[in-house]
Amino acid sequence: MNWAHVHLLINHIPVLGTVFGALLLVFGMAKKNEEIKRVSLGIFVIIAVAAAPVYFTGEPSEEIVEYLPGVDESILEEHEESALISFIAVGILGVAAIGILWRYRHTDMIPKRFVAPV
Repeated sequence: MNWAHVHLLINHIPVLGTVFGALLLVFGMAKKNEEIKRVSLGIFVIIAVAAAPVYFTGEPSEEIVEYLPGVDESILEEHEESALISFIAVGILGVAAIGILWRYRHTDMIPKRFVAPV
């Protein structure tokens, strides 16, 4: 197993996790269920942490695949640029989620004005 394999194995965690967390958050807001909202925020924190190994295995993976036949260097560069934007966005999402969870850890309800933008 090499870095390209590892990258391919774990790269779906942040992508699918973000979609799952967002759907769960919308469901929790619709049902006005604080536990579901908190779980979805926790998922965003986990996703942000999981995004780091995904991002940092990208470069070693590129070194492995860039010389394979049919691999276009420009596509790899676009992928790398998109990955950086996604990594930053997921990081901001995770920091916002952990901030909200920390701030409202002793209260029964998280104000909608903090959950809705997430």
